[in-house]
Amino acid sequence: MSSNLPVTFPDVAAAAKRIAGHAYRTPVLTSGTVDARTGATVFFKCESFQRMGAFKFRGAFNALSQLSPEERARGVLAYSSGNHAQAVALAGRQLGIRAVIVMPQDAPAVKIIATRGYGAEVVLYDRHTTDREAFAESLARERGLALIPPFDHPHIVAGQGTAALELIEETGPLDYLFVPCGGGGLISGCAIAASHMSPGCKVIGVEPEAGDDATRSFRTKTLQSCHNPDTIADGARTHSLGKITFPLVLAHVHDMMTVNDKDLLQAMFYLWERMKFVVEPTGALGAAGLFSKERELAGKRVGVIISGGNVDLKAVAQFL
Repeated sequence: MSSNLPVTFPDVAAAAKRIAGHAYRTPVLTSGTVDARTGATVFFKCESFQRMGAFKFRGAFNALSQLSPEERARGVLAYSSGNHAQAVALAGRQLGIRAVIVMPQDAPAVKIIATRGYGAEVVLYDRHTTDREAFAESLARERGLALIPPFDHPHIVAGQGTAALELIEETGPLDYLFVPCGGGGLISGCAIAASHMSPGCKVIGVEPEAGDDATRSFRTKTLQSCHNPDTIADGARTHSLGKITFPLVLAHVHDMMTVNDKDLLQAMFYLWERMKFVVEPTGALGAAGLFSKERELAGKRVGVIISGGNVDLKAVAQFL
């Protein structure tokens, strides 16, 4: 099966070696309170402690580090609502590669400021009137920049899969792994790692209810889309899975599910209050999935990917 797929476990293993010493090996945290609530033994892989605050640095560094000398000299362009933007900006700064980032005007202010702070040029657009992929591709051609997409790229997928690789190296085999899903880069990479390192592990993708394109795609086995979903999970407002990530999700993911914004916020605040670490709404998708299925998990060993912690505190304060 895997021989015909664009990313395999050796790609993830190679990415792990490539990013070692550049990306952080993030902590795996546990909570007696969460274990008592679920009846399971739960391990949280906390990518909120990754460089620039999210798992995205893994894929960005893996991709940029494999550019040719000519591509490095010209620079790169990425499009993102925030975390991929910051990741490419920081990876570019570390590798001496100029970065231009296309971001929506209504992206969280904290993410725009951080992206500029890492030295990137930020180009804003109106996501309600502009097709970001077409705009980014046009700008990349105009400036002669290498395009680094946020999820639909084999080097991005392989880099993101190192999060699950590290988790399972530390915890041993898992029964379940809950992973946030937007465009599918993280979940497809993590599912590849889990299928190799813990073959019996059921990988569950979690996305916001308003942006259920991946769940519908998984159920129908045909690629579905969702234009500009209205959800607090800004990192999961992708239109659809990609040409690379979709077949990987079908091949390696066991199930997909959705959570509404209310449950997502409850999970996020629960982690803030009980485990004392900051997680952003998108980053809490896996935890929200865990809590919604807690009655089914008694006695199981469960991994949860916390994908990021770049929360816009001013925006979230209204929900407190």
